[in-house]
Amino acid sequence: MTPEIDLAAKSSALRTRLRGLGRLLVAYSGGVDSAYLAWAAREVLGENILAVIADSPSLARNHLADAVAFAEEQGIPLEVIATSELDRPEYVRNDAQRCFFCKDELFTFMEQLRTSRGFDAIAYGVNLDDQGDWRPGQKAAQAHSVVAPLLDAGLGKEEIRVLARNAGLRIWNKPASACLSSRIEYGRSVTREALEAVEKGEDALRTLGFRQFRVRHHGEIVRIEIAREELQRALDLEMAAEFSRIFKALGFKFVTLDLEGFRSGSMNALLPMHELLRRAV
Repeated sequence: MTPEIDLAAKSSALRTRLRGLGRLLVAYSGGVDSAYLAWAAREVLGENILAVIADSPSLARNHLADAVAFAEEQGIPLEVIATSELDRPEYVRNDAQRCFFCKDELFTFMEQLRTSRGFDAIAYGVNLDDQGDWRPGQKAAQAHSVVAPLLDAGLGKEEIRVLARNAGLRIWNKPASACLSSRIEYGRSVTREALEAVEKGEDALRTLGFRQFRVRHHGEIVRIEIAREELQRALDLEMAAEFSRIFKALGFKFVTLDLEGFRSGSMNALLPMHELLRRAV
């Protein structure tokens, strides 16, 4: 079977899966995976779909604005809800289970919405490639019986990008981006001030023309990750001075550039072994 035929079969399987879900709520963040899922659900189910995005301090303002704009462009019904994970001590303490409590907050609200509005199911954008990293949020999804149509269809991240490109969706090559809380080292409390420093730092890097990056918050130290293909531009004395100016103004005492470059989920490499072993539990 050629890759093209295999991808067509997976796309067909996704549509079949979606047709069987009835009236559907889609957990939507505006990233490629959830955006493609929401678009595909709209294509298959028409008005029997509602995308739901959580407006919280851990969602960057530019990401929220772009997510809302994409939904409007594609005629995807969208509801913006306010979540309160920062009011939950178990989330704020920022241990290895933080993502569970975030998703539990979201899916609890969506379950209430599903019941009150007469929807049949809740779906989210987890896919095949998400199975290889530390993602406690998936346990929250399982606890709330949230379905995973992309995963059920056997789709990986690059395949989803290809399908989005083939559909003419502008988000097909959008850089991956997790929530702002994922930038704060485990064990350091998630605060509005820390989230704001990360967001302003990433906005500044975007203004400087960088495309794929992360601002990692380690208290007095900021660790800047730049994609390897862009790293040469960052390794410049004038750019280093600009980084120092920007991040010291945001309250960091020490400004560092990670020479390994951007790695999605790099904070997870700092988790102790006993936490990593819990993936299989």
